[in-house]
Amino acid sequence: MGISRDNWHKRRKTGGKRKPLRKKRKFELGRPAANTKVGAKRIHLVRCRGGNIKYRALRLDQGNVSWGSEAVTRKTRILDIVYNASNNELVRTKTIVKNCIIQVDSAPFRQWYEAHYGLPLARKKGAKLTEEEEERLNKKRSKKTQKKYDERKKTAPVDQHLIDQFATGRVLGKYISVFFRL
Repeated sequence: MGISRDNWHKRRKTGGKRKPLRKKRKFELGRPAANTKVGAKRIHLVRCRGGNIKYRALRLDQGNVSWGSEAVTRKTRILDIVYNASNNELVRTKTIVKNCIIQVDSAPFRQWYEAHYGLPLARKKGAKLTEEEEERLNKKRSKKTQKKYDERKKTAPVDQHLIDQFATGRVLGKYISVFFRL
């Protein structure tokens, strides 16, 4: 039969039936859902009205993730689908839909945090930092730059739940249409 985006097949506000005045038209067509899964990147091109092209993602393994409270966005790996309020079947099949809770790699955000605030994030209490990390965090800075970093450190604290997630190397986020949000 085909998927259509018309409204003449629906009933009137009063509840009465509408008579179909015409057959289905090309401009009323709809297409099946992409059901994007987590996996190696696979994108199909779909030709649309006017010769335009849509990119239908069938599988994705990475995406733009935004850390809302810090106003920073980084491209990172999607590791897993953890929860979906609408349907558990979508979690089992690892289908990415709007508002699903996903697990992403935390490395890009840890790197940004440590560079921006000059503080280690979610490191074990007794663990020693490597010479390279120590050098990066305690780099010699001018007075003006050091003052800027000291000002930033006042707003640096992160919620304990997020620190626990950073310690595991995986962070939970919510998929919101175009990109993901922590």
